[in-house]
Amino acid sequence: MKNLKLSEEVQKAIQEMGFQEASPIQAQSIPCLLEGKDVIGQAQTGTGKTAAFAIPAIELTQTSCRNVQILVLCPTRELALQVTAEFEKLAKYKSNLRVVSIYGGQPIERQVRVLQKRPQIVIGTPGRVKDMIQRGVLQLNGVRMVVLDEADEMLNMGFRHDIEHILQQTPSDRQTVFFSATMPKSILELTAKYQRNALHVKVSQHDQPLVKIEQCYYEVHKTEKMAALLQLLEHHHFKLALVFCNTKWKVDALVQKLKSTGYSADGLHGGKTQSQRDRIMQGFRKGNTQLLIATDVAARGLDVDNVEAVFNFDLPKDSEFYVHRIGRTGRAGKSGLAFTFVENGEFQQLREIRKYPNVKLSKQELPA
Repeated sequence: MKNLKLSEEVQKAIQEMGFQEASPIQAQSIPCLLEGKDVIGQAQTGTGKTAAFAIPAIELTQTSCRNVQILVLCPTRELALQVTAEFEKLAKYKSNLRVVSIYGGQPIERQVRVLQKRPQIVIGTPGRVKDMIQRGVLQLNGVRMVVLDEADEMLNMGFRHDIEHILQQTPSDRQTVFFSATMPKSILELTAKYQRNALHVKVSQHDQPLVKIEQCYYEVHKTEKMAALLQLLEHHHFKLALVFCNTKWKVDALVQKLKSTGYSADGLHGGKTQSQRDRIMQGFRKGNTQLLIATDVAARGLDVDNVEAVFNFDLPKDSEFYVHRIGRTGRAGKSGLAFTFVENGEFQQLREIRKYPNVKLSKQELPA
């Protein structure tokens, strides 16, 4: 990180966070962003992309000015909170720099009061940001940089209209940054419309951080999945593990079954209220909940350093989801385990996942 010519305050924060070397996405993006260029950053989750835009955003913020200068849009409340936490760590030694997050599911009045304190950096979900603009509480005429984090996911969730409305409220000479795992046509249309001579920074799939994750799969009949999960849990004695299912009702059912066998488990999916989701994530981060059962709503952005293993209780629908899921383990330089259950009739799906670079799924037999 030392060769990136950062301020002493940010360098000190980086050292405290334990960063030694810049990841590929950071090394390529940070210098371009510091020069004021528009960037399209293409990288999977877990590559250090938050710091790739947070570091230059912090460095470019004028602390003497109390207007909103940096706006970061995130698809979910969870990701908005995690991005905010990363900004706060990196800006720890920057005096007079205020970072806030705004998102749905929290009382409007509380967030209005937060914005009235005139932060320089605002991180939020598109719906709530648009709401605050329409209420006249959030003024974006001083914005110098807009970042769309997980841009493809925001478009998949139907936020395109909100995003365009927000971008149109910002100065035309702003710096516009897109970070996305994939680059579908819808993203390219937005970049062509709102960016100027953008540099495309792409981290090769071969550089993705899957090499420290031991990946294996088990051929399991649908009715035997629960027993297989219990066998692996009893064999490994994990302190923190994630289990992914494809539906909300499967998450709820699995949580009840695991609780009945004595495990500390909780479920996370789109049907939970914001207060429930906050409570569940707090319990998991503190280690009070041993097993977090989740749908793919939690696969992107969920950042807990000590997750020892990921279970694909249900086979994900494509390679991208597989990579996003297992990327929740093996973080911060640690190793991790990824277990996948494969039913009869899913082997073609499995073959497609195995074609993805650095996906090395080996067949295993369940422990006795």
